[in-house]
Amino acid sequence: MTDHFDAQETRPPAEREADLFSRLPAVLRKAMAAPVYAERLNGIDPAEVNSRAALARLPVLRKSDLPALHKASPPFGGLVPGRPGSFGRLFTSPGPIFEPESVHADPWRGARALFAAGFRPHDVVLNTFSYHLTPGGFIFDASARALGCAVIPAGPGNTEAQFELIEAYRPVGYSGTPDFLKILLDAAASAGRDVSSIKRALVSGAAFPKSLQDEIKSRGVDAYQAFGTADLGLIAFETPAREGMVVNEDLIMEIVRPGTGDPVAEGDVGEIVVTSLDPDHPWIRLALGDLTAALPGRSPCGRSNMRIKGWMGRADQTTKVKGMFVRPEQVAEIGKRHPALGRLRLVVSREGETDAMTLKCECSSPSEALRGEITSTLRALTKLGGAVELVAAGSLPNDGKAISDERKP
Repeated sequence: MTDHFDAQETRPPAEREADLFSRLPAVLRKAMAAPVYAERLNGIDPAEVNSRAALARLPVLRKSDLPALHKASPPFGGLVPGRPGSFGRLFTSPGPIFEPESVHADPWRGARALFAAGFRPHDVVLNTFSYHLTPGGFIFDASARALGCAVIPAGPGNTEAQFELIEAYRPVGYSGTPDFLKILLDAAASAGRDVSSIKRALVSGAAFPKSLQDEIKSRGVDAYQAFGTADLGLIAFETPAREGMVVNEDLIMEIVRPGTGDPVAEGDVGEIVVTSLDPDHPWIRLALGDLTAALPGRSPCGRSNMRIKGWMGRADQTTKVKGMFVRPEQVAEIGKRHPALGRLRLVVSREGETDAMTLKCECSSPSEALRGEITSTLRALTKLGGAVELVAAGSLPNDGKAISDERKP
């Protein structure tokens, strides 16, 4: 039995890059049939967007902006070229954000993630993600069926009914949140019900700390994590190597400095930006607001795509100081205006009963003149006064934080 879903997963990285960027111009043309993309990409020649450098010059679309777009132009915010009736299912997520499901096989790209977690054709899978209005349940349902599995559409809750299904159908696999998996195992142990058929799991949608991983493992379930969204489906997934998450095929992932669209150096923490190559529902540089960092080299499992550390927090660090909002974009702009600086971190604290700001700047050649220039830039951009501290290069944490609010609640 093969260890990989298909040959795409192990192809040389240069071959994958060439394939992705040869297909991207056609997807851009399709996207530009939607009014918002037509406006955002006005003047862009899709044929010239054939590299990461060219892609990085396109504007970022922030997920936080989607609710307003969808409200202004329902149902899809002017971002989808097709009509609602051309899709298979239509969902909503908090915002509200409205998502269509494409009609082609595995529309959420999840079969690879399930395969990497040990699921195989003809397995029976207990799917406990919600099927009510939101796409979660259908993402994992469609992915499992694309792999050739039979799915029990259980949804969350009602453990007593789930025990009956588990004892009758003997599912080998579980998909759902890690929290509900623990609830299910605990409730079964208390009630004396047999759920021992479940041997593997693909979990998402909630934190899965090491302590919970160890507990689930000790109870006979081999659980893997996946990172996804209701907009894009499965974006990255854990493999048997247990070294970060491998980015899914047919997606272009960038990691950018929070508040900008500028890619960070490999290994630096930044915000996840994804471009999908689904012509029916294209996403062009969708900034998710989630932080991660790329891992160097190739996964020991043999998959050759980019690897990330997994979810590392939120990029939106907007903070109110003295009644004024200070945003990561403003901190990033300071870096652009003073290119001699390295990482920046704006620390917000309290001095007595007053908010205070200190901008820490990595700098290899500090001077009082430079400090004064940065102080002026800080005030000009934020309309607030603050101290500037020049620190040694490489001394600030590599955690993607542009703003650190250290005020006590």
